[in-house]
Amino acid sequence: MSAKRILIVDDEYRIREVIKLTLEMMAGWEVLMADSGAEGLSIAELEQPDAILLDMMMPDMDGTVTLRYLQANLATQQIPVLLLTAKLPIGGEPQFTQLGAKAVIPKPFDPLSLANQIAEILGWELS
Repeated sequence: MSAKRILIVDDEYRIREVIKLTLEMMAGWEVLMADSGAEGLSIAELEQPDAILLDMMMPDMDGTVTLRYLQANLATQQIPVLLLTAKLPIGGEPQFTQLGAKAVIPKPFDPLSLANQIAEILGWELS
């Protein structure tokens, strides 16, 4: 079985690095990174990752707009998207999942359990 590939789209360098290290070390997954919604769209279309972790709050193109573009593109609409957000309104998760996201992972997250959390949401087995 080949390693899963995950694309992290987050404008915060340190968040991307923490997630990358966590997923590579804890799950053995290949991690791609983008620092903006526009770059994330390009990498998603070109690399076809198995899933995308998408930050909601980014300058220029936020997570909601990026998600809509991903869903509108035939090349990326089948890729499951998990949203990362530091500002989850009360009762807001259904709102985000209605947009087409698979789930919402609140920030701050526990790096030691992130891989398990993602695997559980997506029905993946950790190696």
